[in-house]
Amino acid sequence: MRLDVEAAKADIEQSIDLLRRRLDWEPALRKLDELNARVEDPTLWDRPDEAQAVSRERSRLAASVEAVQGLERDLADALGYAEMADEEADEAALEEARGQLKAIKDRAARAELEALLSGEADANDAFVEINSGAGGTESCDWAGMLLRMYTRWANAHGMSVEILEETDGDQAGIKSATLQVTGPNAYGWLKTEGGVHRLVRISPFDAAAKRHTSFASVWVYPVVDDTIVIDINPADVRTDTYRASGSGGQHVNKTDSAVRLTHIPTGIAVACQAGRSQHQNREEAWKMLRARLYEAELQRREAAAQALEDQKTDIGWGHQIRSYVLQPYQMVKDLRTDVETSDTDGVLDGDLDAFMGAALAQRVGATRDA
Repeated sequence: MRLDVEAAKADIEQSIDLLRRRLDWEPALRKLDELNARVEDPTLWDRPDEAQAVSRERSRLAASVEAVQGLERDLADALGYAEMADEEADEAALEEARGQLKAIKDRAARAELEALLSGEADANDAFVEINSGAGGTESCDWAGMLLRMYTRWANAHGMSVEILEETDGDQAGIKSATLQVTGPNAYGWLKTEGGVHRLVRISPFDAAAKRHTSFASVWVYPVVDDTIVIDINPADVRTDTYRASGSGGQHVNKTDSAVRLTHIPTGIAVACQAGRSQHQNREEAWKMLRARLYEAELQRREAAAQALEDQKTDIGWGHQIRSYVLQPYQMVKDLRTDVETSDTDGVLDGDLDAFMGAALAQRVGATRDA
């Protein structure tokens, strides 16, 4: 068999072996059998909360096992096809086999990254807050571009996005927005995006067509379910209501339905205006506040992550995690991992996997040889 095919085979087999070890393969299979038996027990559904937790655990483990088994099946099929093509000296078929092996290798690489998502809340949905920073109208427009970028990333990965709060900029873009991203491992992936994002471009708002630098911050925290108890003293929380702004129809602009909660001891504030009533927004805001406080606790316990206060920096020079340069050249570069690309349009359309993967591997201190 050709050397390039053998090399691809070796790489994929190494990935599969690593995935098996990280999954603790044999115990994982036994655990999956146990979970399957529990899900099939009709009495389990007499306890809805427990049933949902068991079902979620089973689905996640089954997906991990199937990912490995699928790679093994597809590798065997591709190698068989390549061997047949080699024996028949069919270059077209051999090239097709190479393409199959590359696709399997890419899947294996992503599965390796998925295996790193083993943090306490990595599998959860995520809240994403975007705030414009230094730069006025420019930064509001940049914040709006980031909102679009993360929405497109989520949609490309089969996740749904709901905007919970949005405050329009005075002339363009947004001053702030909070969205909920719902999908497998949403928080695990998006947590790598927290920080300040810097844009350099020719301003569309400057008649002199000068180059401008804009900043916006991204803050990510997990959606917590009812199985995670976060005790908050109501006396420590200030509640403000106000008239909602931004898109939302006639009702949202006529009543003081928007709710902002501020946790006084920590200064953490959340806001929601997506619901039609103050009651709905208050309930959602409390969920967001519990999630923010839970994420703060995760930050304190996660040795590989930055300390919480280190992430709450000024939205401006010296604090950015990634630079997006559109003029005088085109380049997006992550300042933590040095990953870069000249495909700025692709990145702004949501092609963020390379940046997320590198940041995730660095964050957990994992490498291929770990």
